[in-house]
Parts: sequence; C-alpha cells; structure tokens
Amino acid sequence: MSVEIEIPIGEIEEEPESSSKTYKLDLNTGRIGGIIDGREAAEQAIRKALATLRFGSLIYDDQYGNELGEMIRDGEASRELIEESVPGMVKDALLPDTRVIEVSDFVTEFKDDGVYISFTAETIFGIQKISGVKI
Repeated sequence: MSVEIEIPIGEIEEEPESSSKTYKLDLNTGRIGGIIDGREAAEQAIRKALATLRFGSLIYDDQYGNELGEMIRDGEASRELIEESVPGMVKDALLPDTRVIEVSDFVTEFKDDGVYISFTAETIFGIQKISGVKI
C-alpha cells in the first residue's frame, strides 16, 4: 500500500553565487599578497588551474588541474596533436568552475622554452582575454 503525501512547494529560489573572494597569489614568486574578488579572482583561478597538473597533488581532487603539461613534457606528442588537444583539455580544466561559462579562440605558440596558449574566457564577470599561459 502506498501513501501519497503532498508537499507544497513555493517559489524555487536559486542559490546565490558564492563570493569569489580569495587570496591574491603571485604565481611567479609563490607569494601571497592581499585579497582579490570578482574578475581578478576568476582570472587567477583560470591561470592556477592551468598551472596545476591534474593528479599531481593530493590536496586537489581528480577534477582539478589539467593534463596538458604532462602531454608536452613527455615529448611524445607532435605539435599537431598538442594544438588539437588544447581546446578540449582547457575546457575540461576550466568549465567545472561555475564562474567560467565558455572558453574559445585558442592560439597555441611553440617557443624555445615551451608551449604557450592564449584564449578568450567568458566568465560571470564578463569576457576575459587570457594570454601567454605556459603549459
């Protein structure tokens, strides 16, 4: 025998986006200096996710970071494979962040000291051009 219980549901409220307030990191020196929020925090999160090797640190789950650096460092991947893989791997690294809506317009540059990517990130704070990220 089943019993149906009617549960009145009022208006559905969307949970407000949590603050992006975080510590300001200098990714070049590894120092922390101040607090940032909004657009600047979103850009820092993008750069940090791309600088972090997925599965490379126990403090992050297996959804955080990227696998691009590993592909490049092992020396097995051709330029064509790297260029083809960049959009998908960057999206995989960034789209789990609810502040990032879409990433597009990828440019991959090969220089003597590594591979650099640039792209456009649409975030909840607006469009951001991300350039010169070494992977």
